[in-house]
Amino acid sequence: MSTQVAVVLSVLLFPGGLFALTLGLALKGMDRRVAARLQGRVGPPLTQPFIDLVKLAFKRTMVPTTACEPVFLGAPLVGVVSMLTAAALVPISGLYTPEPVLGNLLVVLYLLVVPGVVLMVAGSSSSSPYGAIGFSREMVLMLAYEGPIVLVAAAVALRVGMAEGHIATFSLAEIVAYQRTHGMFLLDPVMWPAVGAFCLFFPANLGIVPFDIPEAETEVLEGPVLEYSGPALGLFKVMSALKAVVVLGLGIALFAPLDLTGAPAFLGWLAEIVVLMVLGVTAVRLSAGRMRIDQAFSFFFKWPLLLSAASVAAIALA
Repeated sequence: MSTQVAVVLSVLLFPGGLFALTLGLALKGMDRRVAARLQGRVGPPLTQPFIDLVKLAFKRTMVPTTACEPVFLGAPLVGVVSMLTAAALVPISGLYTPEPVLGNLLVVLYLLVVPGVVLMVAGSSSSSPYGAIGFSREMVLMLAYEGPIVLVAAAVALRVGMAEGHIATFSLAEIVAYQRTHGMFLLDPVMWPAVGAFCLFFPANLGIVPFDIPEAETEVLEGPVLEYSGPALGLFKVMSALKAVVVLGLGIALFAPLDLTGAPAFLGWLAEIVVLMVLGVTAVRLSAGRMRIDQAFSFFFKWPLLLSAASVAAIALA
């Protein structure tokens, strides 16, 4: 099989495409069901995200008369394509390794920026005042959490690169291979601050409480996506589901890849995804209240930034 065909299949089928979308929607359903059980409610069925997506596909897309229609309709499509591509670049230890040229940590981080930019473009193109508020909040939040995640990536790249005689290694395949040989970074005390910084990053990147500030339903009525409906709104749901898989999968690749192969590796990876979803998403959003945008901004410039910088400094001085 040629490299080009393999790349297309990985983007459209596995580990991106159909597989990532199915897993992402299943995780969304599990999140809602577990949250309901913890609150003493029955909750929706696990298939509710799939049902919602099908319903949206058959509804009409309404475009505000004052909106910039090409940008308004094109923004969610760009977000979906970026996350399909990112999902194909995240390795699954012992089962799937992306092409060395493409599977680069920096490329994945660049792609993870796209959904936030898409939300800002969507909010500004809709001509809605709530969209404009969501735009400004999303921009401030991105400025806050992008710094720490860059330092987290630098810590991982330096840890692997310096151990192998290089300055830094950003290849995800090499990062996973190093941990399979020398042990996962989750058990490395030097990397614990970086692990903590990443755990604080991904709730903000996924837009959940306490960092759902740009789309706060009780304040700005979903903000950037308020004017969206039908298939266009469905594309935002698809983008969100894919991004959950990308962020959680990236966390596992950076800090906790299992030293397994074949079916056990796949089942172990799925188990890690589920545990990370329950502990890092469901438990967090049920136990915290929404921050103000100024609180979130100062929070990220205190704790995640200091934690990630601490790991970088410890590695550099070692």
